[in-house]
Amino acid sequence: MTTQDAPKRSLLSRISLNQWLAAILIVLAVVFIAQNRDRVDINFLLVTVTAPMWLVLLILFLVGALAGVLIRRRARR
Repeated sequence: MTTQDAPKRSLLSRISLNQWLAAILIVLAVVFIAQNRDRVDINFLLVTVTAPMWLVLLILFLVGALAGVLIRRRARR
């Protein structure tokens, strides 16, 4: 059987469980951000900043994602 004879897998069957979980978490994060758009005061050390909650949540989500990538990259070595 050659690669041309092999049955083609559908797009849904090519997506792994980890990819499905990541997609669900991203959708949940986006919904959570969209529903929390009020302006809030953020106190960090001696600095107080007023910013929209969605921006704060988005920044924290990206920081967490970056931390996950860095930890995973370090664990592979």
